[in-house]
Amino acid sequence: MPGETKQFYEASNLPAILALDVTELMNKGYSKKSGQQDIEVRGVMKLNEPMEKHISWRTGGQAECYFKPADVDDLCSFLQQIPEHEPVFWLGLGSNLLVRDGGLKGTVIALSGVLNDLHVYDDTSMHVGAGVACAKVARMSVKAGLAGGEFLAGIPGTMGGALAMNAGAFGGETWNIVRSVETVNRQGQRIKRDASEFETAYRYVDLPEDEWFISAELLLSGAEDTKGSERIQTLLNKRAESQPTGKASCGSVFRNPEGDYAARLIEVSGLKGESIGNAVVSEKHANFIINSGGATAGDIESLILMIQKKVKLDHGVDLVPEVRIVGEDKKV
Repeated sequence: MPGETKQFYEASNLPAILALDVTELMNKGYSKKSGQQDIEVRGVMKLNEPMEKHISWRTGGQAECYFKPADVDDLCSFLQQIPEHEPVFWLGLGSNLLVRDGGLKGTVIALSGVLNDLHVYDDTSMHVGAGVACAKVARMSVKAGLAGGEFLAGIPGTMGGALAMNAGAFGGETWNIVRSVETVNRQGQRIKRDASEFETAYRYVDLPEDEWFISAELLLSGAEDTKGSERIQTLLNKRAESQPTGKASCGSVFRNPEGDYAARLIEVSGLKGESIGNAVVSEKHANFIINSGGATAGDIESLILMIQKKVKLDHGVDLVPEVRIVGEDKKV
């Protein structure tokens, strides 16, 4: 409004405003200040948000800015307003992510529960938003009598993350069932792409820089399948028997090297039960690292590095992490 003056909150004011969502902040005259630009949004925006609240390892530093858009239009508007140089990190369910104890500069964009469109629109196809949990997609597909997506029940993340890394479980891979996708770029422009435009491989997708997935069309088998739920339950039982479900972990830490399994190499190296601080290599599955209570991101990263060095020494194999490690080390 003419003559209106907005107050910008500096670091000393943060404790009083961290718990407020963006609507409350705007009522107090708040918007995110980015260089010379003010950013107006409808979703939830927080400053210095502890990422341990959002990551499956239940540890890690703070995000300088945390943004949960109201919808895809709010997301596009936000991207259009932030400066080109501002780092952007995308968050689903917080699996396969470790934020270092010093936190991260830039903005975390959280999509879980936001881009949650999910519907079957013909005899073989599903539309899924990037914020939908993979397990929910699996359940919905079998409920609709479709086959081919049951393996998604074993992926502890959202479809956005599954698309970005070609996540897989129980022998299935995400991009084997993708027909097309919609992405958004740094300028907030939405782009539709056919699956054939992407080069994919094991835990790899050649996504253009500064472009991110917001939805996908999946192509499944249209046979009237009545045993999908049984197959999902069998897969989940198998996972419960072999993996430390219900523990604070990121899922599999390392990619499987060609022709072998990371868990086998780690176990043969005698690392089951090995720990640094309160980060522990699982006794049940050697490719899992558990936060047994109070582990820091530094503990976990140090254990990852130790495992890599030992496996390299023993087997001559370079283990590549599946988990994405971001942020800065904590200043001493």
